Amino acid sequence: MPNENYAMPRKPRLSIPGAPQHVIQRGNNRQAIFVVDEHYHQFIEMLSLAADKHDCQIHAYVLMTNHVHLLATPSTEDGIGKMMQSLGRRYVQYFNLRNARTGTLWEGRYRATLIDTEQYLFACMRYIELNPVRAGLVKRPGEYRWSSFRCNAFGTLDKLVTHHPQYLSLATVSAARQRAYRAMFDGQIEDASADEIRRATNSAWVLGGVEFAETVVSRLNRRVTPVGRGGDRRSPSFQKRIKRL
Repeated sequence: MPNENYAMPRKPRLSIPGAPQHVIQRGNNRQAIFVVDEHYHQFIEMLSLAADKHDCQIHAYVLMTNHVHLLATPSTEDGIGKMMQSLGRRYVQYFNLRNARTGTLWEGRYRATLIDTEQYLFACMRYIELNPVRAGLVKRPGEYRWSSFRCNAFGTLDKLVTHHPQYLSLATVSAARQRAYRAMFDGQIEDASADEIRRATNSAWVLGGVEFAETVVSRLNRRVTPVGRGGDRRSPSFQKRIKRL
């Protein structure tokens, strides 16, 4: 008889040193993980320390009431995992102590996906920094205090942010880079792009084109995209596609 306590093994996270990842951490049952300003400040301080300790660069972030988005590049394969573990443990201890509570704060493990910088870096940054606008908290991303938008778009000092080389390549001087970055926010992010980013991150697949996926496959030797439905699954072309992805 099958073991009723059997659980499916967790899908290994995709991680390559030097490749950015979109990371989401949610509160358990979507409960608030930030209640007052002090909570946001403490989280930022703890995240900064954890990122420095585990050599991760954060390019974009937003702290929402009940979840967090990060765009971060690790220098080691397990850098983001260690950063999130250290951050999560310290912040839960702090939050529970301040709010006279016990137990878990997080909704399971954080979710993450590798990002194809050529196609999706700026789309992912916009997706992250437009979260407060989509949630109806503000009309413009610059009005929200707890994100990287002011740093990336206006040059406001932010201890968390390290600019990605692709961001730096927007222009040779900072003012021009900031103008170019602000221009990307003239329109809302397309629903299709937002859905694609959301699906890839929640499912732990890569977010990128075929060439990028093949590069990740060659590095990690495992499937990194979902197998499409339909078609003759016994055909040589279908079997070849499965092996490639």
